[in-house]
Amino acid sequence: MGDEISTLMSNSKNKIVLLRLRNNKTVRGNLQDFDIHMNLTLHEAEDISDNKITKLGTILLRGDNILSVSLPEEES
Repeated sequence: MGDEISTLMSNSKNKIVLLRLRNNKTVRGNLQDFDIHMNLTLHEAEDISDNKITKLGTILLRGDNILSVSLPEEES
């Protein structure tokens, strides 16, 4: 299972991902890197909660604050 998740995440590098956080925030950004703890580095990140967009720039999200990750669909 862990290898499948790692492969999915690796295939999503340099693509836009959507994250739901424990504090009810929704963040999207360009996935730059991740580790085994699901700590994520996002470039050009934006907080898209509350029907407004707040630019965050480059951020590091700690894995235990992430509830869900929406990955881009694979191109055929």
